[in-house]
Amino acid sequence: MTSALPPLNWFRAFEASARHLSFTAAADEIGMTQSAVSQQIKALETKLGVPLFERKARGLALTDDGRRLLPQVDAALDTLTAATRSFVPDKPKKLLTVSVSVSVLQWVIGPALPSFRAAYPDIALRFIGAIWPDEFSRSLADVVISFGSRKQAGPTAALLGSGKLIALAPSQLITSLDTCPVIDTVGISGGWSEWRTATGMGCADPSIYVDSYGAALDLASNGNGMCLVNETLARHAVQSGMVVPVSTMTIGANEAYFIETDPSSEDADTFRRWLSNTISSGKSAQKQFKG
Repeated sequence: MTSALPPLNWFRAFEASARHLSFTAAADEIGMTQSAVSQQIKALETKLGVPLFERKARGLALTDDGRRLLPQVDAALDTLTAATRSFVPDKPKKLLTVSVSVSVLQWVIGPALPSFRAAYPDIALRFIGAIWPDEFSRSLADVVISFGSRKQAGPTAALLGSGKLIALAPSQLITSLDTCPVIDTVGISGGWSEWRTATGMGCADPSIYVDSYGAALDLASNGNGMCLVNETLARHAVQSGMVVPVSTMTIGANEAYFIETDPSSEDADTFRRWLSNTISSGKSAQKQFKG
């Protein structure tokens, strides 16, 4: 029986890594995270039964087996590219690439995106989602909307929306905070103990843990408990009645969302202004709701 071929993506990751001798540069080129490229290379090495790279402190080096495999993979990818080129439609004249926190994409951009598409139908959008600061594809993107500290965002990035955290809960659970399940976002500074101190309100200890504010808000919106999230994300969920604020008080956090655009791209600036206006109008609506 013929053994199954490794997935094509493994070979793409290998070829790009071999050309750059860097998993990070390969990830930037093919629109993946560095960890995903590294995992695919390891999977290919396991499948073939040989190491393809030497991992060195200052980068990568091909092994003899890697050098033997590379020209064959390169030729095969060229053949596939040539074979499919006539079937691929021309790229749109304007393609705006946005490397964005998946939480912002889900809870801020997604609900409001129809208004952008209606106003700028000639701009096609490509979104590259990420969670942690090291996952954002800056070299490929016209717009980078990252999550992290001010230091991680860099000096040229601007704060997007709020740097505050707000507690939200499903409306049916708002009257029983002592027994309401609590959802916690791991790896984030500022949390439930700070919120309890600031508000003087009590709540249970966390019993559900997630890795992003967006995931916490999604679980809360589906009735799973109370979440503490960046208030920039809260607009759509609150206005849609999925959750309600537990308190009007907010607390600070070291991490927030930041936006940076390619200064040479007019479309990037258009998207930035649209998103900033969308978030500003959401703040006004949220104040009215709380009022």
